[in-house]
Amino acid sequence: QLQLVESGGGLVQPGGSLRLSCAASGLSLDMYTVGWFRQAPGKEREGVSSISSAGGSTNYADSVKGRFTISRDNAKNTVYLQMNSLKPEDTAVYYCHAQVLITILWGQGIQVTVSS
Repeated sequence: QLQLVESGGGLVQPGGSLRLSCAASGLSLDMYTVGWFRQAPGKEREGVSSISSAGGSTNYADSVKGRFTISRDNAKNTVYLQMNSLKPEDTAVYYCHAQVLITILWGQGIQVTVSS
């Protein structure tokens, strides 16, 4: 069964850090471009960051540039999102997304809450 599982979310104070992980099972993630999306209550899902299959190309939403870093460890079949200097507006459910050609996979999502 092809599956993406996110972990590492939770509650953090403004200015704090979290590292999200997206672990794949049933597939070799190194073939896929992997991205992180988020959806806040009452808002549309938006792209946060993405990384190419080889890891040589990364992209970030303007709202997270300089604060978030995406990386991948293909040996561990895992992609990470390091989130620093978190703000209350980063509060959302974060989803891992993997795509190769017409194959698209989504994780179940994980809650990140930034609040004092």
